[in-house]
Amino acid sequence: MIFKEILVRYGELSTKGRNKKDFISRLRDNVRYSFNDIAPLKIRAERDRMFIEIENKEKFAVLMERLPNVFGIQSISPVASCEKDLDVMKALAMDILEDYRDRGDLTFKVEVHRTDKTFPLDTHELQREMGATLLPNFPNFKVKVKNPDVALRIEVREDAIYMMAQVIQGAGGMPIGSNGRTLLMLSGGIDSPVAGYLMMKRGVRLDAIHFFSPPYTSDNALQKVKELANELTKFGANVRLHVIPFTELQVAVKDAVPDNMSMTSTRRMMMKVADKVREEIGALGIVTGESLGQVASQTLESLTAINDVTNTPILRPLISADKNDIIKIAKDIGTYETSIQPFEDCCTIFTPSSPKTKPKLEKVLHFESFTEFDDLIERAVKNREVHVFPQKQVKEDKFADLL
Repeated sequence: MIFKEILVRYGELSTKGRNKKDFISRLRDNVRYSFNDIAPLKIRAERDRMFIEIENKEKFAVLMERLPNVFGIQSISPVASCEKDLDVMKALAMDILEDYRDRGDLTFKVEVHRTDKTFPLDTHELQREMGATLLPNFPNFKVKVKNPDVALRIEVREDAIYMMAQVIQGAGGMPIGSNGRTLLMLSGGIDSPVAGYLMMKRGVRLDAIHFFSPPYTSDNALQKVKELANELTKFGANVRLHVIPFTELQVAVKDAVPDNMSMTSTRRMMMKVADKVREEIGALGIVTGESLGQVASQTLESLTAINDVTNTPILRPLISADKNDIIKIAKDIGTYETSIQPFEDCCTIFTPSSPKTKPKLEKVLHFESFTEFDDLIERAVKNREVHVFPQKQVKEDKFADLL
């Protein structure tokens, strides 16, 4: 294997000021966490980029596959190295570019950066030497100085020569954990995992909360939500899922509130429960997958009535998004196929035939006042189950059959 390390470019992190080192440290920790299964990793973090040493082909394959999913990484490049000998450098460059030989006509250039100024050839001389060797051997290459399809980058450092050609785009954004913690209301549908993904991209660490209403919702529906929570961990951090026993509360709303306002009142109870969990875990906000006008409970009037139960910031990253755009992101991040599994969640049961799209807050408060919901809310919060993803793999006991 010719590659010795992977170069990680920071992207947006590069614009940070005095606290830049804190963001870089967070990214390094997230990379270590994401690749705990192939630990240890040798990581060298510098001000403008990071290097991950490659120990074998197996680790290289895993890193190249999963690093682009880690938020805070703008792009990655596998890097090869050799001694400071021109013939050896030319041979290495040929090896690196071999993958491009059969890809049709491509534009090409050589970039040189000389940290070691004692190297006998200056930048332009080294570019000419390498170009004169490579172009006759790759007839599909045509020189283009600005924005070529392939750029062979050569770095002349103090210890050796380093080369790279491939640039793989990363997820961008900010390292998870650099912008606090929020609580995601994870329903099991298409929208809420996408909302969680977008918040993670801005550096937010997520807990998730799910409202489970057996026997009206099945274990299959809960398992779907667990799979979605696990999917979100591939972007660089674990996710705690708080499963709320919601049947008692949901039935109480159904009995106390007129059918056409029950949806609004149910969402208000969810928000009250979520806010108590948020307070317990020290999260700074609540995230939902709501998109303005998508359903009856997501009109501006409905959202106003729901928001009334808390002063906590409610973050709605999809508020202006079209459904087709949300579906596209869901497919891109790998949650769509899980989300469309046909298992009902609590939001789809007891659904009124003609829900109020413009509920009056004073009327909702009036009907809720006849039932003592606070005790039910406290009990739901107290009796919740917490699951951590990804789940740790339990090593199989090879002597178990002998006991």
